[in-house]
Amino acid sequence: MSESGRLKDQPLHELPRERLMRLGPEALSNAELVAILLRTGLKGTNVVEVAHQLLQRHRGLRELAMASLEELCQVKGIGKDKAVTLLAAFSLAKKMAGELQTESPTLDHPEAVVALLREEAHSREKEVFCTVLLNTRRRLIEVVKVADGTLDTILVHPREVFREAIRKNAAAIVLAHNHPSGDPTPSEADIRVTRDLIRAGALLKIEVLDHVIVGRKTQTRDKDWVSLRELGYFAGC
Repeated sequence: MSESGRLKDQPLHELPRERLMRLGPEALSNAELVAILLRTGLKGTNVVEVAHQLLQRHRGLRELAMASLEELCQVKGIGKDKAVTLLAAFSLAKKMAGELQTESPTLDHPEAVVALLREEAHSREKEVFCTVLLNTRRRLIEVVKVADGTLDTILVHPREVFREAIRKNAAAIVLAHNHPSGDPTPSEADIRVTRDLIRAGALLKIEVLDHVIVGRKTQTRDKDWVSLRELGYFAGC
């Protein structure tokens, strides 16, 4: 029996949407997955028949993903709304594939962290504290904004700092914030917070690798940032 014939005879509880919820997406055929995108406005297994016709007409997912809006609408039962849904789904898949092919940068020294954050830091008029989440190979997982501050101060709590690191299974983090004044020299509060967070990270088994502060270059200052690790504030923590 063909796939379309087999799917046509399925009872209601075996329709694609119900099967996905019960068994997960891996258990569904290509036609069933496409049918879920098309299900609005079609009753019963007819939607699977339409999905199967789409795949046959375009000889599989590859050509279907390359089809134009007009080509999709040539199949009976596919109007512009359903065609747009398919185009959006395939476009997202292409974008995701592109992201996966681009390996995340390695952030194993402060210059690399600052290069990642510099443009955003310079655009801020107030202090913004963020964490750079890293995997075991010191590659970027995500940059997470933790808190906004006033013009010259910012308050952070370990709970907010490590929440996303725990959720994203980060192996290590780099702390970072900007000094809108332009002078990246750490304040006493910066040093105190850094040491508190190093100790909190040790308890959580998430290493705090550094704390970088981004400011601006001047005629007498050739770097627009400082690393608290390089300044020696990580020693003895």
